[in-house]
Amino acid sequence: MAGLGMLPRRRRCCSLLLPALLVSWVACQAPPVPAGEQPWDGQDVHIERSFVPEQCARTVRSGDFVRYHYLGTFPDGSKFDSSYDRGSTFDAFVGKGQLIAGMDKALVGMCVNERRFVKIPPKLAYGSEGVSGVIPPDAVLHFDVLLIDLWNSEDEVQIQTYLKPEKCTRTIQVSDFVRYHYNGTFLDGTLFDSSHNRMRTYDTYVGIGWLIPGMDKGLLGMCVGEKRIITIPPYLAYGEEGDGKEIPGQASLVFDVALLDLHNPKDGITVENQQVPESCERKSQTGDFLRYHYNGTLLDGTLFDSSYSRNHTYDTYIGKGYVIAGMDEGLLGVCTGEKRRIIIPPHLGYGEEGRGKIPGSAVLVFDIHVIDFHNPLDSVNITTHYKPSNCTVLSKKGDYLKYHYNASLLDGTLLDSTLSLGKTYNIVLGSGQVVLGMDMGLRDMCVGERRTVVIPPHLGYGEAGVEGEVPGSAVLVFDIELLELVSGLPDGYMFVWHGDVSPNLFEEIDKDNNGEVFLEEFSEYIQAQVDSGKGKLAPGFDSAKIVKNMFTNQDRNGDGKITAEEFKLKDQETTEGHDEL
Repeated sequence: MAGLGMLPRRRRCCSLLLPALLVSWVACQAPPVPAGEQPWDGQDVHIERSFVPEQCARTVRSGDFVRYHYLGTFPDGSKFDSSYDRGSTFDAFVGKGQLIAGMDKALVGMCVNERRFVKIPPKLAYGSEGVSGVIPPDAVLHFDVLLIDLWNSEDEVQIQTYLKPEKCTRTIQVSDFVRYHYNGTFLDGTLFDSSHNRMRTYDTYVGIGWLIPGMDKGLLGMCVGEKRIITIPPYLAYGEEGDGKEIPGQASLVFDVALLDLHNPKDGITVENQQVPESCERKSQTGDFLRYHYNGTLLDGTLFDSSYSRNHTYDTYIGKGYVIAGMDEGLLGVCTGEKRRIIIPPHLGYGEEGRGKIPGSAVLVFDIHVIDFHNPLDSVNITTHYKPSNCTVLSKKGDYLKYHYNASLLDGTLLDSTLSLGKTYNIVLGSGQVVLGMDMGLRDMCVGERRTVVIPPHLGYGEAGVEGEVPGSAVLVFDIELLELVSGLPDGYMFVWHGDVSPNLFEEIDKDNNGEVFLEEFSEYIQAQVDSGKGKLAPGFDSAKIVKNMFTNQDRNGDGKITAEEFKLKDQETTEGHDEL
């Protein structure tokens, strides 16, 4: 019910108002500000401005609606009424007969948060009749007034942008979904709500009735990263009733808003190419396996994840549901070495629930760098850069090769180089001394030839890689030059004869003619044949180990010696798998 000092003169005799006028003296009233005595003739309203805020964007005019606190006293200091006692402001239109004439005059020109000490003569208050039992006839009234709020029925939403990013590619439109932080205050600065205090953004659709009308209007046209103050009159906010909690009826609301995120349910992913290699022989397709680095941020730039911080690429198949749908789509059509930005709306990211550091309904921004990719069906790719004109002897299984190489990843990162070591790499082709892809890449080469061999990981070092040297699932690139080729022996042989084999071979080996050949005799004889050119050991292996293996195979009962009965040539064997003579 209205306080006494605010009633229009024509209503002063209404008996229904008397209970509200009999207010108790309680300690919660605001004390009046002492006012310096000014000469006053008692004919008109007397105003002392006790406090005026430094900033005053607007003052009360006739026709405005105001919300204010007051303390009403008689000249002797005795109180007759107080809005503070009731715990709510007095709300009324100014200049429309809802107030006593003196208060109508006293409020004009006030700023929000201004405090005035007002003296009102009886003729502009309750005159010679007063209010029975409360205001005596011909009473001078003193009011200590603090203006809390003011607005006009012609007011619209007011927007003041105080921070706007230089780059603004998109603004809020009707039906967009937004995530923003805000502080909500009344016009006098009193905080009534804050998303910051809850440490969670306010997430909502705009323009479809999920918000109060003033906020729906005030958010339109904002950019991500923009900060603005939105002032909303009550008829575009919570109106006469308020929200039933913190917001009283007829309250103007001020929202300090920072927009963090924005998308539309109809959005697809956005791809921004930042760096595309000049040469791109192949682009990623569904089913390929990619290795890439990324920084993952929210739309406002907040970092939530980074492969760089782990010093390890993210490795995955694409187009098969191993990653979120937006990333599956955004990684298609990339080149090795390409850098691109992929912007993913939440319905193609982590949805309304979010995950870990990613809040629900968040737009995700991935800055990716593609290191390499391959397909599980890929084989070794060979590109020959130089081949001598006289190229008749080609490398084959069993040949002993000496070659130089530079080994790198598909993005050009150098892994190893024999050139830096100053010595060749030497292997027997087909013996398992190198990864399968390299074995395949070295076939059918001639001395002097130079080629590039690209090896997919399933023919290289696989998912595990080599710790500290080769990343898991890495495609390898070898630039190779073959320098020397020593022809190997036929498949299954570790020693061959040049020419006919002596029919008395056992006797020749058994120099002491005791019918038994020991390892030392056997080794001396084989080495003598190699030295004289009559026989040849398989190149690229430890000759002592080959000879010992040959001896062990001939020593069939394992007693450390070979007898004539045990001794057989290769063509006399009935089973395979022995390195025989």
